[in-house]
Amino acid sequence: MQPGRFHLTLTTAGRPAAHGWWGSEETARRKFASWVGDWGRPGARVTLVDEETGETLTTWPGEA
Repeated sequence: MQPGRFHLTLTTAGRPAAHGWWGSEETARRKFASWVGDWGRPGARVTLVDEETGETLTTWPGEA
């Protein structure tokens, strides 16, 4: 079974802490919001990437 197209990554202190893959962008964006709510603190970064196109869809915190 292949992972889903939409890849969510959580890093803390620059190190990978969690990954998730979903086939639905809508589901991945809901998970993104949930992860930011659960893990969003200084030193953390949450990134959502479309693995098919290579595009970064969103990040937290946002780019300055």
